[in-house]
Formats: sequence, C-alpha cells, structure tokens
Amino acid sequence: MTTALPTDLPEFHEMGIAAVRLLQGVLYADDKNAWESLLSNESELTDYFTRIGLVLVVDQGDGLAYLRQLDDDQRTHGYDRLPRLFRRTPLGYDATLLCVLLRDEYRRFEDEDLDNERCVVDVDAMFDSWKSFFPADEDEVRLRKKLGTTLKRLDELKFVRRFQEKPEAWEVCRLLKARLPLSELENLRQQLLAEVPA
Repeated sequence: MTTALPTDLPEFHEMGIAAVRLLQGVLYADDKNAWESLLSNESELTDYFTRIGLVLVVDQGDGLAYLRQLDDDQRTHGYDRLPRLFRRTPLGYDATLLCVLLRDEYRRFEDEDLDNERCVVDVDAMFDSWKSFFPADEDEVRLRKKLGTTLKRLDELKFVRRFQEKPEAWEVCRLLKARLPLSELENLRQQLLAEVPA
C-alpha cells in the first residue's frame, strides 16, 4: 500500500486551524487564535464548507461557531449526491426532555444571574424537575441513573460539560442555546408534557 503525498505541501494557512476546530465540533471565542482565524477568513471558510455540503454558523454575539448539514431542500444541483458527514440521530424522549430543562436553566441564567459567567446546574436540583416528567411511582434510583446517562449523551453532543464531581454539577454550553432557540422551546415543552405518562 502506498500513500501519495505531494512533493511540496501547500503553504500553511492559519485558516486551517479554524477549519479543523470546526470539524472537531463547536468553536468558541475563548479559543482566541482559532476564533480570530475564523473571523478573518469567514468568507473563505463558508465557501470551503459549502462545497462539502456543510453550513458554517457563526454567532459573534454568543461567541461560538459550528457546522451543520445543508437542509434537504438546500441539497440541490448535485449536492444531494454528497454523503452526510454528520449522522442524523433522533434524540429520543429523555435527551429531548433534558435539553428543554437545561435550555430553561440557560434562559434563567441570562435573565437573572448577573454574577456568573457560566450557566452551571446542580444535578440534585435538576433531578426534581426531571422526575416530574415521569410517572409518580417510578423508581428514583432508576430515574437518577437515567438522568446521569442522558447527561453523558448531551456531553457527547457538546451541549453540556462536567463542571465538578461533588456535588455533581454540569455547565450548560452556549451551543445548546444556539441549537434550541426560545422560539422552539415552548412548543417542544408542550409536546413533552403531552407525552408524560399518567
């Protein structure tokens, strides 16, 4: 097996740092070098990612950027032939519920918490809201385990990250705010309430 490499690599461009960070996941303004490279090369990066069927979303107000697939109605003129880079997997009831609860926490944090830079939720406090969406006779140990599993799933999606072990707390990431705007929040909450088992 041989690996073909060009005899001379193209000249290095700072834009590559931002491109790789975006392919790895969300890029935050805290990553100063990559963020500055993104803003300086936003037009070129937009063109580059569009060629492979991706949309570059940059929210300077919240200091984050991420990639998403072209919507189905945008996949025209041959773009429907591109394989999807990101798999579409439905979140399911538990993950959707936790996203709604955490997005509520983030809204409260933005409206009321003027002292902290991060939205951090205590798992014990979150559990009270979580269990109200399950039957009253549900086993609490099982429900706590389910909450822990769901937090890990959202961690994989970059919606949360562990803040501390004891007492257990998680930071709600700005990406969740971007992916679940307030305009969709109430509608999603009503759908979940309709599914709450008696």
